[in-house]
Amino acid sequence: MKFTKMQGAGNDFLLIDGFKYNLEEIIPKIKNLCDRRFGVGGDGIMVALPSETCDIKMFYYNSDGSQGEMCGNGLRCFVKFVYEKGIVQKENLKIETLAGVQYADLTVKDGKVEAIEIEIGNPIFNPKDIPVNVAGEEVFNREIEIFGEKIKFSTIFLGVPHTVIFMENENQYDINKIGREIEVHPLFPKKTNVNFIFVKDRKTIKIFTWERGAGRTLACGTGSCSAGLISYRLGYTEKEAKIITEGGDLYIKILENGVKLRGGAEITFEGEVDLKKY
Repeated sequence: MKFTKMQGAGNDFLLIDGFKYNLEEIIPKIKNLCDRRFGVGGDGIMVALPSETCDIKMFYYNSDGSQGEMCGNGLRCFVKFVYEKGIVQKENLKIETLAGVQYADLTVKDGKVEAIEIEIGNPIFNPKDIPVNVAGEEVFNREIEIFGEKIKFSTIFLGVPHTVIFMENENQYDINKIGREIEVHPLFPKKTNVNFIFVKDRKTIKIFTWERGAGRTLACGTGSCSAGLISYRLGYTEKEAKIITEGGDLYIKILENGVKLRGGAEITFEGEVDLKKY
């Protein structure tokens, strides 16, 4: 099976042309393919498939083999992949995902995608629909106890469930230790991504990411959008902000019913694997 390895802000993925390969044969192999020692390595896998309602369908799987609804950094890689591989050569793409229809605008030069802006819409705030096991209409500035310490958190659904924790400084929390515990906490029946953020100023946020199903990653597109949206809703930042991830800078703009995310995506390398070995 041929694959393309890509990264967006350091979040890395295997991209596969599902028009050529059987998805059912790939799914059982995902965890091993994403293993960084014995496989190709990656935060997840995306498969391009035909769509009856959109230009293309994106199936996304986390590195532990679980299926995710959507991935912002992954979506940028995905649209560059389908354009440059000639699967769908449109500069304005409509993509079917499990999180609903997503939109992407491509900046193309000499047949290569130089930049991508995606729109992630329909954020969900109701705890029952995220889901989060708390009462009320929104989940802002609630408390969760981790290792005996009470930590304030806010959670929304934006493609996937995202929990945001504000930090007073960049070293306030052990990201891996706290993130791992919150991801699987009973408050979150379907688990949650955990985004630790430090607001540098009203237009700049620094973010550290623990992803559901993938662990610590260098960046998360939907996590960056969620961080910007929650920070804006709480009055800490403006509608437009730079998100400094551990893998690079992203730019977001808050919309009436969603968030626009701008950033690049790069092909790291291409290769071929024998699925029978995985």
